[in-house]
Amino acid sequence: MDIVLLGSGNVATHLGKGLKGAGHHIVQVYSRNKANASALASLLKADTIDNITVIRQDADLYILAVTDEAIPPLAEELSPAITGIVVHCSGATPLAVLHHFSRYGVIYPPQSISKTVEADLSKIPFGIEGNDTSTSQYLLELMQKISSLSFLCSSQQRLALHIAAVFANNFSNALFQISHDILKQHELPFDLLKPIIAETAQKIQNNQPKDVQTGPAKRGDQQTIRKHLDFISENSNWVKIYQQLTEEITIQNR
Repeated sequence: MDIVLLGSGNVATHLGKGLKGAGHHIVQVYSRNKANASALASLLKADTIDNITVIRQDADLYILAVTDEAIPPLAEELSPAITGIVVHCSGATPLAVLHHFSRYGVIYPPQSISKTVEADLSKIPFGIEGNDTSTSQYLLELMQKISSLSFLCSSQQRLALHIAAVFANNFSNALFQISHDILKQHELPFDLLKPIIAETAQKIQNNQPKDVQTGPAKRGDQQTIRKHLDFISENSNWVKIYQQLTEEITIQNR
C-alpha cells in the first residue's frame, strides 16, 4: 500500500514507522516545516513535501496526523480528486470534516505518544471509523495487523473515549504535578510517591477504580480533610480541586 503522511509530529512518526514496519510504503511526508518533514521522510525512506500542491493523488491512504485545529483547513487544501482513503487521527474532530472525499475515516489512538520515546503500537488500541461499511472494515483490517486491540467505533464513542482519556491521562498528570510541587515546597522528592502511583495503576488493571479507592474522602474522614485544606489554603486553586475531587469520591461511594 502507498501511503502519504501529512504531519511530522508524534502520531505521524509512530504511525509512519508502524505502517512501514508492516510492509507498507510511505511515499511522501508533508509538513509546512520542511526540516521536520525531511527528518521524518529520511527515517521512512519517503519523499519530503512542503508544498501541498505536489502531493500525489494516486496513493491508497492519506493520513492527516496533525493538530485538531489544522485538520479542517488541511483537508480543504487537498484535492477532492483523491481516490484513496483520507483519514485523520483525532478523538474530538468530526468525521464530516473529510466529507468532500469519496472514502474517508478516522484512525484514533487514545494514547499519549511522543516521537522521542519508543512506543509499542501492538499494545495501543486504535479506534476506527469510516464513512461506510467497506471503508471501516478496510481500515480495521489494516490497523489490526499492527495492533489486535484496534476496534470499530462511532463518532460518539470516539468522543467519549477522548474525554475519558483526558480525565485518565491529562488530568491525572496535572494532579501528579500538584503533588510534585507540594513535596518540593517541603524539600521532599517526588520519587516518594512513585510506588503508590505504580500500585494504583496496577490495581485498576483488574478492578473497577471505585472499588479500590482509599483515603479520607472514601472514609468520610472530615477531620483529616480539614487539615489538608488548611495546609494548602494559600493556593486557592488547589483548594478548589481538592474540594471538588473529595465531593466526587463521596458521590461515587454512596
